[in-house]
Amino acid sequence: MRVCLLGYRGNPYAGGQGIYLYHLTRSLAALGHEVEVIVGPPYPLPLERWARVHRVPNLNLWGVYRRAWLPAERPLSLFQPWHLFDFAATRLRFFPEPLSFSFRALGVLAGLLRRRGFDVLHDVQTLGYGMLAIRAFGIPLLTTVHHPLTVDRREAFARNRTFEELYHTAVFYPVAMQGRVIRRVDRVITASEAGRDLIARDFRVPPGRISVVPNGLDTERYRNPGRWRRAASTLLFVGNSDDYKKGAVYLVRALAALPESVLLRIVDEPYPLKQRVWHEAERLGVTSRIAFTGRLDEEGLREEYCRATLLVQPSVYEGFGLPAAEALACQTPVVATAAGAVGEVVTPDCGLLVPPQDPSALATAIQALLDDPARRERLGAAGRERMVRFHSWPVCAANTVAVYRQALARRSTPVAA
Repeated sequence: MRVCLLGYRGNPYAGGQGIYLYHLTRSLAALGHEVEVIVGPPYPLPLERWARVHRVPNLNLWGVYRRAWLPAERPLSLFQPWHLFDFAATRLRFFPEPLSFSFRALGVLAGLLRRRGFDVLHDVQTLGYGMLAIRAFGIPLLTTVHHPLTVDRREAFARNRTFEELYHTAVFYPVAMQGRVIRRVDRVITASEAGRDLIARDFRVPPGRISVVPNGLDTERYRNPGRWRRAASTLLFVGNSDDYKKGAVYLVRALAALPESVLLRIVDEPYPLKQRVWHEAERLGVTSRIAFTGRLDEEGLREEYCRATLLVQPSVYEGFGLPAAEALACQTPVVATAAGAVGEVVTPDCGLLVPPQDPSALATAIQALLDDPARRERLGAAGRERMVRFHSWPVCAANTVAVYRQALARRSTPVAA
């Protein structure tokens, strides 16, 4: 098949869509499919070994919003129409990237289609209005949504205290646009049953048009080679510690209830770049027991997984739970919250689940595994087996191709608005 993927951000450090683009395109190519990618910045790791890549520029104005009024490089480029739109929308606190990327990608795709065709177009969580025009090309259009932005917006509204915060939340999340677009694509792919239920409810998409394809994992890279020694009583947290959904503050509260010998390593940038966890640790007097690693490459991250006694994923909500999956692939048992899709990744044979936002239950589960090395070893071995069987990227790619073929077969059926 000839497949074109579209993503408004491509770098793995810019979010889950970057990881998804990188590994899915590589696995699709390994299965013999021809792959092209239309992508915005931050751009992905080099994909040219297995895909044609078409880079769609923007000035990353949201990224520089708090640091400068104008971009330092090429300020006159602001007068290009879509750059000017991004500039104006950003200054009003909107997040314009998905919308502007969708129209920029439309122009690139139109040029490509004059030279060659595609069997399937696969959007990765953009859902901008330009996708509606892309549907007019008559090629099946699918989209992957790891979780709907309605989840983020609800949680942000719950935390807002001032009019400025409420305004920012109201305009930042392009929920209305995404809802209109997602109801008009041919097929929706999501990583979990929990995600399917949310998309069906919040975006009013018929459940029959949503396919569950569990996210992939590089099980060859994320494995335990046996050359690192497990640390004693060392917990690991991987993720954005300032993101309320990741629940790191609840882990810090659980740490305060555990013996002083229990340590916590956080794979994230340290204070003052990230402040929420550090302020909570200062309040509870546990800063000496916490270490931040900063950003790590894949090898450094794998070493952290293999050295940790346990990975803890205390999320308030997860559309998949990639750190838990990577840890299990490295035979590291997991304590996690039953939040969103986590329970579909961390099953009872490879980890423990507790209610979200409950530091006491989190501490109890952590202590239970710290006290039982034999159980940790059994859970880790079962976790590795489960990740290889259900979550390797070749499995994900094959399941995705099955959805492509389903969309092709049903393309003649009208899509309800």
